[in-house]
Amino acid sequence: MRTILILSFFFICIPLLKAQEDLDQQMDELVPKSKNIPVTATFKSPQILNGQSNETMHKHDMLFVVMHRFGDIAGSFGGIQTFYGLDNASDILIGFDYGITNRLSLGVGRTKGAPNGTNTSQRELFYIKPKFRLIRQSTDNRIPVSVTLYANGVASGMQKLNLTTSDADFQKFSDRLSFLTQAIIARKFNDDLSLALLPTYVRRNYVSFMDMNNLFGLGMGGRMKLSHRMALIADYFYSFRSKESKDYFLQQKGFKFYNPLGVGLEMETGGHVFNFIFTNSTAILENQSIPSTSSSWTKGGFRWGFSITRTFTFKKPDTLNKKPDSSMN
Repeated sequence: MRTILILSFFFICIPLLKAQEDLDQQMDELVPKSKNIPVTATFKSPQILNGQSNETMHKHDMLFVVMHRFGDIAGSFGGIQTFYGLDNASDILIGFDYGITNRLSLGVGRTKGAPNGTNTSQRELFYIKPKFRLIRQSTDNRIPVSVTLYANGVASGMQKLNLTTSDADFQKFSDRLSFLTQAIIARKFNDDLSLALLPTYVRRNYVSFMDMNNLFGLGMGGRMKLSHRMALIADYFYSFRSKESKDYFLQQKGFKFYNPLGVGLEMETGGHVFNFIFTNSTAILENQSIPSTSSSWTKGGFRWGFSITRTFTFKKPDTLNKKPDSSMN
């Protein structure tokens, strides 16, 4: 009798356990797996302040950019006589970024340029800048950071200066060119905090006496969310200028180099992103701001500025027939 009861128990329980196993398997298939989903919106714009972010444009999207830097707020060149820098424009940029693919963007534009009259006199700068998203951070942290490769080429359109010690005493067209390459390593820690590290190389084909054609720099940037549409943003660049170059400019010309530091408030309004900026850099392009910043925060040599970006979409995505984009993984 006991044997019959035990056998009956197994014959009843085993099908029930099998049914439960099948149900669990079906539920696992229904629940979407979150492996290798790319992190989005590490930053809200392709540029932090003085430096780049890891973001690129989506395919067929175009970004219209306007940037402005005013004069010194305080110090010898600021104060009430210049209405705290508002009477002067140290640099102005107008440009466009276009998404060729979801990974590759291409930008073109022009800046006024910000010559300081000592180690750089170049102005009227035209630029082209490709940007490629190499690696994207994943939500499961199997890929802990995003890596974007950035470069630009800049050409001065100004008339040459007949001054042999100037970087604008162009002898040939290549003397007008400068280049920058950068790896942007970024991580979004949570919805409120993103940080970036920006190892940078600047090449200027023609420089003033005792300046450096090749200069390395290291940038750091971050974004801290304050509200649904506002965030605090900041970046800083350290340039590895040689002691001989620093000493020459300081002793012979009374000129001291400083590292560009910027802080600002980011405001997002639909398709627009507005940045309200304070920085000691007079120049907008990194080709000038990293090797040629000569203003000090502690001496009142900082200025306010702004940037406005507007995104235009030229082709709506086909959400019904669109295949998954493997390049985003």
